[in-house]
Amino acid sequence: MQVFLAGAVGSSDGAVAEEKNPFTPKAFLMRYWDKEIRNNLPKPAFLLSKASPLSAVESAAFAKLVATNTLSTRLPEFCSAAQLLCIPELGPSLEKHSKDANFAVYQDKNFTNYGTDRLGGVDSFKNYSEDQNIPVNDFRRYSRGSTGHKDKFLSYGTNGNVVDQDFHTYGTGATGGVGDFKHYAEEVNVPDLRFTSYADDANGRAHSFTSYTENGNSGQQSFTSYGKHGNGAPNEFKHYGTHSNVVGSDFSNYGEAGNAANDTFTNYGVDMNNPTINFRNYGDGGNGANEKFSNYRDQSNVGADSFSSYAKNSNAAEVGFTNYGKSFNEGTDKFTGYGKDATGHKVDFKGYGVNNTFKEYAKEGVTFAQYTNVSTTLSASMTSKAASGSFVKRWVEPGKFFREKMLKQGTVMPMPDIRDKMPERSFLPRSIVSKLPFSSSKLSELKQMFKVSDNSSMDNFMKESLSDCERTPSPGETKRCVGSIEDMIDFATSVLGRNVAVRTTQNANGSKKNVMVGSINRINGGKVTQSVSCHQSMFPYLLYYCHSVPKVRVYEADLLDPNSKAKINHGVAICHLDTTAWSPTHGAFLALGSGPGRIEVCHWIFENDMTWTITD
Repeated sequence: MQVFLAGAVGSSDGAVAEEKNPFTPKAFLMRYWDKEIRNNLPKPAFLLSKASPLSAVESAAFAKLVATNTLSTRLPEFCSAAQLLCIPELGPSLEKHSKDANFAVYQDKNFTNYGTDRLGGVDSFKNYSEDQNIPVNDFRRYSRGSTGHKDKFLSYGTNGNVVDQDFHTYGTGATGGVGDFKHYAEEVNVPDLRFTSYADDANGRAHSFTSYTENGNSGQQSFTSYGKHGNGAPNEFKHYGTHSNVVGSDFSNYGEAGNAANDTFTNYGVDMNNPTINFRNYGDGGNGANEKFSNYRDQSNVGADSFSSYAKNSNAAEVGFTNYGKSFNEGTDKFTGYGKDATGHKVDFKGYGVNNTFKEYAKEGVTFAQYTNVSTTLSASMTSKAASGSFVKRWVEPGKFFREKMLKQGTVMPMPDIRDKMPERSFLPRSIVSKLPFSSSKLSELKQMFKVSDNSSMDNFMKESLSDCERTPSPGETKRCVGSIEDMIDFATSVLGRNVAVRTTQNANGSKKNVMVGSINRINGGKVTQSVSCHQSMFPYLLYYCHSVPKVRVYEADLLDPNSKAKINHGVAICHLDTTAWSPTHGAFLALGSGPGRIEVCHWIFENDMTWTITD
């Protein structure tokens, strides 16, 4: 696979000539800056470095392709020259193997018909796609129809960024054998993992997911028709998503019409932050299934689980929920049509959490023991846990939020991980971005231009970014998504006026360490002011979500090594003085131990994010 992120254009002499060419996108930007911003401050190098690198000729040619809807015919050239993030589909591979295979330190591969009809043997994927940026792998019809074939995925995709993995009809019709996923996608940023028709019609094939997406950040896991029509296939999810942040999992038609299914979810989603997990038609029509949920979503923060038609129309199903959903900040669980029209079933809820809804639920064969109702006592104990100790550290990184009084010279404080974890991209020129469709209603057109596959990582990223951009503003908020620096200038000056400056934290030094606050500069003399903050969104080209932030104070501060006192960074911090409209479960209140409207909340501007203010 090739990911187009960069590409020098022309020779060094040509590059010099382009710098002087008044018709390049960057030259136009410089003139626009001087026209719209009324001060003589130096132009910020960090922002101009993200401007489009296209030459005048390239910009005109690609703008014409966009206007005629033929950009896709030259997409690789466009992505390379414009420094965009384009992830083409992996080319098909029809290779097969008949002996054991060992894939170590491997990446970006399409495994089609790999291990099909294989008898016995072991394949090992160890350190596969480890430490990769945007790895894309496709396992299609892998181990289909095999007998006794063992697949081991050990430290697969660990420490990856924006991981895209697709297991399609994996192990379908297989007899015996083991699929073992251990430390799979651990410590990953924004994983997108899809298991479609995984182990369908399999007989006695065991699968184990241990430490799967543990300590992951955001992302989505999808299990569609997993184990459908399977026979006696045990599946174990152990430490699945533990300590992860905002992960979504979707189990659709999992184990549907299966015989003697045996699934165990142990420590699934433990200590997660705001997980969303959906089980649709799970075990529907199954026979003799045994499902166990133990310490499921235990001690998580908030979270929402939905069980629709779970074990519906099943025979002799036995399901046990032990310590299910005991999140210390109240989550939401919905059971719709659970066990409906089932025969001979047994469902046991023991030590279950709060805030649960049961609709059209089986009236017999269900027992509730130690079911926790909402109470002031429980809420108080949860709040005290939330406000202190190791619980908070698991989802709210130390130093991510702090009080304004910490911004004093000599203060030693933890610095969160402020590194920019987004793939590198450039803005597009206004002449191009203004011609591109940009709305959820026109997503199909945009996907066609950038050759984005349905249900791929980029498809999901684009949907989420467009949804954020189209969201109704919060009370008092003004917002806009911008794909060019010219658009960003227009929005910032429309809110703040034309005498503005933009700032960001200089680098990522000090991340995840203690730092000492050095000399401080109070922007606008420390007066309460308004700012425009801009945060990156995932899109093929560089896209920022910009919004007005009323009633803030903005600070600049030198950041020092606490031991040597040497300067290691120059940070920009923003303090929100009005938190009335913030959610009570916001991470700031978990970390600082208060609630909406009661305290101010400060945070550092992360690497490559920025804030605009009126010039001093």
